[in-house]
Amino acid sequence: MTSLVPGVLRDEPQFARLFIGQSLSVLGDRVSFVAVPFAVLSVGGSASDVGLVAASGLLPMLLFTLVGGVWADRFRRHRIMLVSDVVRCAVQALIAVLLLTGVAEVSHLVLLMIVFGTADAFFMPAATGLVPLVVGPDRLREANALRGFVLSSGLVIGPALAGGLVAVAGPGGALALDTLTFAVSAAFLARLTPRETAPEAVKDMAGGTFLADLRAGWVQVRGRTWVWSAMGAMSVYHVVVLPSVFVLGPVLAEREWGGAASWSVVVAAFGIGSVVGDVCAYRLKVARPMALAAAALAVASCQAVIIGSGGSLALIAVLEAVTGVAVSLFFVLWETSLQTHIPQAALSRVSSYDYLLSAGLMPLGLVLAGPVSESLGVRPTLYAMTFLAVPAALALLCVPAVRRLPAHAVGTGSGTGGVRTAAAAGPP
Repeated sequence: MTSLVPGVLRDEPQFARLFIGQSLSVLGDRVSFVAVPFAVLSVGGSASDVGLVAASGLLPMLLFTLVGGVWADRFRRHRIMLVSDVVRCAVQALIAVLLLTGVAEVSHLVLLMIVFGTADAFFMPAATGLVPLVVGPDRLREANALRGFVLSSGLVIGPALAGGLVAVAGPGGALALDTLTFAVSAAFLARLTPRETAPEAVKDMAGGTFLADLRAGWVQVRGRTWVWSAMGAMSVYHVVVLPSVFVLGPVLAEREWGGAASWSVVVAAFGIGSVVGDVCAYRLKVARPMALAAAALAVASCQAVIIGSGGSLALIAVLEAVTGVAVSLFFVLWETSLQTHIPQAALSRVSSYDYLLSAGLMPLGLVLAGPVSESLGVRPTLYAMTFLAVPAALALLCVPAVRRLPAHAVGTGSGTGGVRTAAAAGPP
């Protein structure tokens, strides 16, 4: 039986505890992913309102993600995550109550999603920085692949569960489940006892003031060509491609495919592909991870044209599964590269710039997707998204520092143990 349990879960008990709590939370998140757009539509919202609500949850990234990165490098990362889970639990509970009692309005959803997104802005940099503190450096890729596996599996189970919940209990019932999963996640985080960042590393990286710490994080970004170029390509992906999934996909499903159940099929197919991608990331040892990641991003950037292709639901689902493989490969390899080559004491700050330049800018695309599609049409907008995004990903593959980045830190066997050496040797 123990042979069926991945080695990283057997050997790293703190990571196993984090893994279990986050696994349950992810299931609720995936239900919410499907339920929120239909919650907006259920209260009389338009395509533009769907984008507005989605953007409201992401807009705080622009304001607070850098603060979250500095705090996560200064304080205990799992405590920041715990507070964030408690806040998000309360927000989802209130949204569920408003929807179930029939008094919800688009303005309510916008305001509450702003609060939700603010908590997210603190959670995400802390989560990225926490992994090297609960798993050994030689198990980072496996740990990230397992985390990705949970996210991907949630895309398979969550939409199916969401479709049934939305049909039976409405979007409010579906979001009530998300409330419970946040509570469970918080309970596991409260029992977590991760390692602490080495005191000398904290002293080297922290400048004493908030702005000094922020600048120190930016130095880590701008001094590594592979980091800032990848962040640029990801910004295009988040601003141009993902609105096709968050906004235009549900709208097209509502108009032409039969509603939430059909959209859940597409999302679940993407999740199946993502599971395959995570299994590949867990098993494959790649000598040049960012080169493969850049190629995967180009495939992932085809999602918009697939959704707008006009093909059958089955064909769209199969092609979305292929992009799911690519998305999982990209993000596992990207996060592992950051955790391997960035000093541990600055990791959350670097990841906060990542979220700022990618997810933080996504509200721009979400807000514009609805009005542009209403002017040009949904399908022409989806084609234009692909025309912009795929060349950006291919340009990343042309960057020498991206193609040459090794899997291990310079001068070591693997992992964060060689972070200080790699930083001293200079960025690739």
